[in-house]
Amino acid sequence: VQLQASGGGLVQAGESLTLSCAASGRDSSKYGTGWFRQAPGKEREFVSATTWSGKNSYYADSVKGRFTISRDSADNTVYLQMNNLKPEDTAVYYCGKPKAYGIDLTQESVYSVWGQGTQVTVSS
Repeated sequence: VQLQASGGGLVQAGESLTLSCAASGRDSSKYGTGWFRQAPGKEREFVSATTWSGKNSYYADSVKGRFTISRDSADNTVYLQMNNLKPEDTAVYYCGKPKAYGIDLTQESVYSVWGQGTQVTVSS
């Protein structure tokens, strides 16, 4: 499976962005999908994830109420709608997929495939 992340950009605080993670190749329609981010000088951290069915979604406390994850099964794409962005949301955002079901999608260690990352910069 290959992942293509897109949608990043430069916005002002309070504005919105929508990130996309398009999956292609073998097993692209399987398993869940997660978003992680990495700010300069910091470790990569969990942001949000959704199960393969889309029935369950997970969010980091720092983004709850502002970010919404969704999936379009027709084209194997997962979206991250980010509202009311803050300067502390500035980071490179990565989407990833594991190769199993029924695992903890908030843990970076379960992911085996990653997209190339897309930069989100929020100015104050």
